[in-house]
Amino acid sequence: MVNNTIATNAIWKILETVKDPEVPVLSVIDLGVIRNVALEEQQVTVTITPTYTGCPAMDMISMHIKMALNAAGYQTTIQTVLSPAWTTDWMTENGKQQLKAYGIAPPIGKSFDQTYLDNLIVPCPQCNSTHTVLVSQFGSTACKALYKCEECKEPFDYFKCH
Repeated sequence: MVNNTIATNAIWKILETVKDPEVPVLSVIDLGVIRNVALEEQQVTVTITPTYTGCPAMDMISMHIKMALNAAGYQTTIQTVLSPAWTTDWMTENGKQQLKAYGIAPPIGKSFDQTYLDNLIVPCPQCNSTHTVLVSQFGSTACKALYKCEECKEPFDYFKCH
């Protein structure tokens, strides 16, 4: 049992090195897409939940998880579950800080509804000004909205609550 716990902890450490291909400062752990890790002998099953159904990055994430664990000597199976649906609540605080440092405003709040972007005040990740405006409900990817800072004039993505 102790050896299995040590091995499982080692697998989680490996997963911390696997990055989101769309936001390479986020690990899959920080992103919150890893739901479970099961280890039996050298066979690892990693259960993931996509950020959005049909998210194109999930195939790449699955491949990178397999490559990292296979390189460590594990046979790896990826299992995808859609329920419960992923939420930004599953992101780590470290991940949210990494987003901001990367120039993407982290999610604000814990719920999503159709009108929340209309009245949301998103601080600029560049200058921290709250004088920002929504330009488009969709930014560089479907999980982001495009904002512009009225102070520094920089456009930036906001990682939408979901």
